[in-house]
Amino acid sequence: MTKKIFSLIFILTILFNINGLAQKNKKQTKVLISTSYGDIKLVLYNETPKHRDNFIKLVKEGFYDSTLFHRVIEGFMIQGGDPDSKGAKKGKQLGNGGPGYTIPAKFKSNLIHKKGALAAARQPDYVNPNKESSGSQFYIVQGKKFTKEELDQFIKDRNLQVKYTEEQYKTYAEVGGTPQLDMLYTVFGEVIEGFDVIDKIAAVAKGRANRPKEDVKITMKIVKK
Repeated sequence: MTKKIFSLIFILTILFNINGLAQKNKKQTKVLISTSYGDIKLVLYNETPKHRDNFIKLVKEGFYDSTLFHRVIEGFMIQGGDPDSKGAKKGKQLGNGGPGYTIPAKFKSNLIHKKGALAAARQPDYVNPNKESSGSQFYIVQGKKFTKEELDQFIKDRNLQVKYTEEQYKTYAEVGGTPQLDMLYTVFGEVIEGFDVIDKIAAVAKGRANRPKEDVKITMKIVKK
């Protein structure tokens, strides 16, 4: 009996490892966001399949076309995906729209808020204790750089429940990001081209609620290269 149990565990371990390897090697879907400031190319993570599949679905439906980057904070992030932003009047406060559903949070310690990270926006904890993601709203991180010492102090001061690898410390020091959001918002992709476009959009003149004074319109499509 013991040998049978051992054999079963061994087989299950092998199958688990094979499945994990297959997921890791699965081709990543790429998305192109086009704006008047240039293009941003993203890859979607296979480790967050519900967020990935939902984003692909919305892109293919044209859900994001003619929406805006409606909330922009330099040194932090650029946010879009509100369907109410389509044709919105100048100065109208945005950020409450969506497709009518949320997505369960999926926090993974290896997916951090480095510059260029694609993550799901969400309602605050007091109305959303499970930290469920918006069905459509997203943000792309600009952030800033942190030394290891600054990051450790930052974690201590804010009592963040995170533990970084040396590689992640290096990423925040050399690339930058928004570590204050780690393990609180779901990261489901990252920018591979167009980091300069993030900086250009983040630097635009803003009005009420950090909405750009001049609309930054979005179109999206799935790309193969």
